[in-house]
Amino acid sequence: MDGFPRGRLCARSRHGCQYVVYFHGGGWVVGDLDTHDNIARNIARGSDSVVVAVDYRLAPEAPFPAAVDDAIAAARAVAASVEEWGGTDAMAVAGDSAGGTLAAVCAQTLHGDGVPVAGQLLIHPATDPAGDYPSRTHNAQGFGFEAATSDWCLAQYVAADIDPTDPRFAPIHAPDLHGLAPAVIATAGFDVLRDDGEAYTRKLRDAGVRAHHTRYAGLIHGFFDLDRWSTAARTAIDEITADFGTILRSSHDRTL
Repeated sequence: MDGFPRGRLCARSRHGCQYVVYFHGGGWVVGDLDTHDNIARNIARGSDSVVVAVDYRLAPEAPFPAAVDDAIAAARAVAASVEEWGGTDAMAVAGDSAGGTLAAVCAQTLHGDGVPVAGQLLIHPATDPAGDYPSRTHNAQGFGFEAATSDWCLAQYVAADIDPTDPRFAPIHAPDLHGLAPAVIATAGFDVLRDDGEAYTRKLRDAGVRAHHTRYAGLIHGFFDLDRWSTAARTAIDEITADFGTILRSSHDRTL
């Protein structure tokens, strides 16, 4: 399709299916459809949905807001096409880490456009990338994704004079979260981004949004791709995708 980034369907379409637009992680700097293919397939399998994985532009060659612009363009294009493709009338969004940020921004933007969104799956999202949270210090080193790596990614992605409260960069700072799609938010106990996701959960709930959150205390950043090596990660993935599938089915039932 013209007009939005290259994508990939991770399950076969069928009449009445639920479409999910997925954005991969990688600090807005690395990652692509291949590196995160297993995650997309886990979401499709566990939630019984068709996943459209988006290959958005990356920094430093394409700094903020290029990734955001691509994500929104892709989400809008899919939303406009799902009925033609045999899907339900409301698509959903999902993402991990930096992709979770993009998914949250898309959920907010499409809601503002008046486009129905069935749900949002946010896997250890960076909802306030420039924020100061205890997990940034407590989990700064020793757990794979470190605070120094996070800082380096930000330096590639945004200019030094970025407004840290721009909702396209930090969706937690959106002025109004009322009416957003129900969310499943997963955080890892040993993750620098743990507190981002949990703070966003609280803000969504304060705005009356249905937000199901689980902290997986013994897991690290990136656990959603560790199912082949960790039974704890496999269990978490099964729980998270099942919860997301429940939200998608309940959204579909409300439209019948």
